Amino acid sequence: MTTHPLTVHHLETSRSQRILWLLEELGVPYELKTYRRDPKTRLAPPELKTVHPLGKSPVITHGSLVVAESGAILEYLADAFADQAPAELAHLVPAKGTPEHLRCRFWMHYAEGSLMNWLLMKLVFMSIPKQPMPFFVKPIARGICQQVQQKLIDPNLATALPYLNAELSQHAWFSGDHLTLADFQMSFAAEAALSRAAGGSAYPALRAWLDKVQQRPAYQRAISKGGPVIMDA
Repeated sequence: MTTHPLTVHHLETSRSQRILWLLEELGVPYELKTYRRDPKTRLAPPELKTVHPLGKSPVITHGSLVVAESGAILEYLADAFADQAPAELAHLVPAKGTPEHLRCRFWMHYAEGSLMNWLLMKLVFMSIPKQPMPFFVKPIARGICQQVQQKLIDPNLATALPYLNAELSQHAWFSGDHLTLADFQMSFAAEAALSRAAGGSAYPALRAWLDKVQQRPAYQRAISKGGPVIMDA
């Protein structure tokens, strides 16, 4: 295990909450540097570009190493610190060749490759009508945004959420019987989905999984340090 200092460059109400949760579960010491969103644009501040050229979060620095992207960071931390993890995290990365490993890999990609695309679009099209604009443009913008949501975004979310609920009706965690990296990766997307999609109460298994996650002491410590997860539309 390396002893280089580890810093999490954390943007408020962002995916980097996943990283804080994993570090709290692992018991790995880290420095937290929090960045505030621009109050008008809600974008990350330019200071993040001094850490990584893309200026996005999450990003970590570990000694001279800089790692960006949620999935890459989670996998890096598992590689670096899993050997000191508590017994409950013994299956953090399932053994290769097992069904659990394949499921974990699927959810690690699905979270950002599929689900978050629709959730981000949902956030954007919910927020556009609330932006300052000439009064005669507002009803046009509202109508267009409603149409996009009803015809494109909501149907895709209406497919995704029952799928997540069905999977968690059969398994205690996303990969199977144990907490794995897949649950950390899916945590932000699942909370966003339940907060933005219509009829969130119709998915009891997904809600029960999220409640179980949020009740974990490590998750609560991460929230106390990093703040709320979901940005208001």
